[in-house]
Amino acid sequence: MSETDETPRESGFLKQIKRLFLHLGPGLITGAADDDPSGIATYSQAGAQFGVNMLWSVVITYPLMTAIQTICARIGRVTGKGLGANMAAIMPRWLVTILVMLLFVANVVNIGADLAAMGAAARLVVGGNEVFYAIAFAILSLIAQVWIPYDSYVHVLKWLTMALFAYVGVLFTVHIDWLAVAEGTVWPKLVWNRDAFTVIVAVFGTTISPYLFFWQTAEEVEDTDLKANDGPLLAFPDEAPAELDRIATDNYVGMGYSNLIAFFIVLTTAVTLNKAGITDIQTSAQAAEALRPIAGEFAFLLFSLGILGTGLLALPVLTGSSAYAIGDVLGWKIGLEQTLSNAKAFYAVIGLGYGLGLLMLVLPIDPIKALFWSAVLNGVIAVPLMVAIMLVVSNRAHLGKFVAPPVLAAFGWLATAVMAAAAISMLVL
Repeated sequence: MSETDETPRESGFLKQIKRLFLHLGPGLITGAADDDPSGIATYSQAGAQFGVNMLWSVVITYPLMTAIQTICARIGRVTGKGLGANMAAIMPRWLVTILVMLLFVANVVNIGADLAAMGAAARLVVGGNEVFYAIAFAILSLIAQVWIPYDSYVHVLKWLTMALFAYVGVLFTVHIDWLAVAEGTVWPKLVWNRDAFTVIVAVFGTTISPYLFFWQTAEEVEDTDLKANDGPLLAFPDEAPAELDRIATDNYVGMGYSNLIAFFIVLTTAVTLNKAGITDIQTSAQAAEALRPIAGEFAFLLFSLGILGTGLLALPVLTGSSAYAIGDVLGWKIGLEQTLSNAKAFYAVIGLGYGLGLLMLVLPIDPIKALFWSAVLNGVIAVPLMVAIMLVVSNRAHLGKFVAPPVLAAFGWLATAVMAAAAISMLVL
């Protein structure tokens, strides 16, 4: 076949990829934001401590994460309301308020841990003061969220998802025994003790995280509001087939992307740090620094830049999810498309999230431990929130014919049960 014959096919393939990327939205951003600096630290610790024997954990979470995020997106698109408002419609408001406050606390810990990791990564790359960098990143993210309209800002977030490819690049700098990788993924050799279950809960918690539930539901509502001829599926049921198919594709791709990158991070640290006897990695920056003498300067640089890119993506998702959740329950005007003057309380919660996150940097709280334990905290808090989500999506009086179909509901409840089992095992062992 001639070169001229191949070119149109390649061009057509690239056009299909571009078209798919443009049609992806809340699912892609949500999935990529899941691999934040806190998540990178957790995956790095899993690989460093247990080697390839923890790879299975990020594989098994893919269908579970996809199911619960698809359900959250479905709730937002069907009702035109955020997750907090939907919970409050079928549950006691005091109970929903407690769940939302738990989310806010977990998010603040996560924000502080992410800012600390980003500051440390910037110091490793260019030198200087890591607290100064952390403050600068917080201010930059806050300004972007408040003053850039959502329909423009969402494109920035989408392109920031490309930062995760840094962790694909790292793999090309190290040697990998793929037979051992396959064995560790399918038939792991683990001592099932409290340490193992703590890391498993952390992996599950950083993969199936509460802030992602609220963010994706809210973004489905935001995207619908931006389209003049669209509305909640309860009011416009004719739109349902196309929209529910879009949500499914968005989540299959977005969560697949997230878990694939998580797999690469565990694998990279397993074949480098664990193999070198470095088994105690508690921050993403520490993982990057440890890679430098083992895998080389290029691997170190890619890992560090990935921390910065994913942090800039995750910060607005963390702060925004808190504001959406609290605003939903209290009946505020909410949304990143709103101006500051129209949604002062909403943006005040976003600012408070950044402020309290920065406060963690000066309080006598070890950011190294906070980074890992924020993932564990997310894993525990996720369980009651997932129960509430499943009750919403199974309520026919609330959603009518748009309740979750049997297979999706089964995977949603399975995800809830797995998270609960992991958290209980960690506490009792």
